Amino acid sequence: MELTVKQYDALEHAIARGHRIAIFRRGTEYLVIPEMLVLRGRRECIEARHPTTGAPLTLWIDELDGVEVVR
Repeated sequence: MELTVKQYDALEHAIARGHRIAIFRRGTEYLVIPEMLVLRGRRECIEARHPTTGAPLTLWIDELDGVEVVR
């Protein structure tokens, strides 16, 4: 998946404001708090935390099926 400009803007606002996002990957929905959008090598990823446990998650943009900001 490639994010659209609108999705990048929404993701950046969610990171800046600490809003949760829903990420869909391989039939699973992840509800996370994004912390950073990072470029590693030639791939982009979202560094996020689980909202309840605080466990860190790295979610690769090219492996995602969808992204939505939860308001």
